[in-house]
Amino acid sequence: MLDKSKIAIIGYGVMGKAIVSSLINDGKVKPENLIVVEPTPDRLEVLQQEFGITGYADSADVIGQADIVIVAVKPQGLSHLSKSVKGNIKKDALVISIMAGVSLATLNEKLGVEQIIRTMPNTPAQVGMGITVWVKTPQVSDEKKEMASEIIKTLGDEVFVDDESYLDMATALSGSGPAYVFLFMESMIDAGVHMGFPRRIAEKLVTQTVRGSAEFFLQNHEHPARLRNDVTSPGGTSAEALYYLEKAGFRTAISRAIWAAYERSIELGKGKSKLVVDDKNKPE
Repeated sequence: MLDKSKIAIIGYGVMGKAIVSSLINDGKVKPENLIVVEPTPDRLEVLQQEFGITGYADSADVIGQADIVIVAVKPQGLSHLSKSVKGNIKKDALVISIMAGVSLATLNEKLGVEQIIRTMPNTPAQVGMGITVWVKTPQVSDEKKEMASEIIKTLGDEVFVDDESYLDMATALSGSGPAYVFLFMESMIDAGVHMGFPRRIAEKLVTQTVRGSAEFFLQNHEHPARLRNDVTSPGGTSAEALYYLEKAGFRTAISRAIWAAYERSIELGKGKSKLVVDDKNKPE
């Protein structure tokens, strides 16, 4: 059914582009069955150059053709999007949202459809190595659930859940997770350069260390603490480094950062903009 469906992707940013690319490269969908809506002319030009697809600046004129609508815009753009698509989407169309924090109930209200899937992918989806957590409304049929799963699997692995609250948690843990990993890698690379390594060598050492450690963990199925202990000799270099990380509150900082991302995900779902306040004048 998927190869015969018209699929509209609203938003051609990082994730929108990843979805278009994965669907075409996996052979799931022919380019002529994709409808891409993106208001930025430069992005539409890239779309035409890379995939030979002519995009549209406005969704109102074309959204009614779609059997599946993938919403890949920022949460703050939902109200504006609602004005152009509500009432124009087919009543039996399946809507798949990747907007952080936006609940199924809000999507139902803003878009006027009942068959909705809410997802939280992450950026490694661009290379087919992402992880997507997703949930559906009760109205989604088994057939359309399977079609959604086919789409999601082109981005990497998947985890289907029945509890929607897991989506905000996934936003903080895996959705934002690559940013934490990249910051950690950046810190390690800079430390290597500070010691005297050329940057290209430091980058190679850190990249393979992170990749290899993740793969080693997957193959061993051991608790991370067990694997950490295996490389931590008493009085050795790893023990010394870990002592300083613990002393600096490394675990607490990671935990608090993820919790902050979780709270922000909930705020985004409520349509709250970010208020920047100086810590010294922050209200109690």
